[in-house]
Amino acid sequence: MTSKERAKYRAAAHALSPAFQIGKYGVTEPVIAQTEEVLDSKELIKVKVLLESCPETPREVADKLEKATGADVISVIGGVITLYRYSEPLHEKAIKKAANIKRAKKVAAGNNYGGRLDKEKKWKK
Repeated sequence: MTSKERAKYRAAAHALSPAFQIGKYGVTEPVIAQTEEVLDSKELIKVKVLLESCPETPREVADKLEKATGADVISVIGGVITLYRYSEPLHEKAIKKAANIKRAKKVAAGNNYGGRLDKEKKWKK
């Protein structure tokens, strides 16, 4: 991941609140499963590490989560970790929409209007 991509995701994550907290047991299988689930549904998440009770440092927790989930660590600031992982199900809808628009333009190219769309998505001559 490039530094520009990381900066973009860090800016997008600024308004997010932490999805869950990691406490006195540290990184366990349920924590990894929960992280996987949230990453599949949101792509970009924040995780709060309770500094007083967690046996590991936030950087160690971030490295363990990165290794276990395949996510990229965007930032570790204080006790807050920001993670990103591309989620295929979230992008399927956009890919299908683009394919449908391309197919509609191809079909419309044979009509009397020449297949042109104006800004309001209405056909014009």
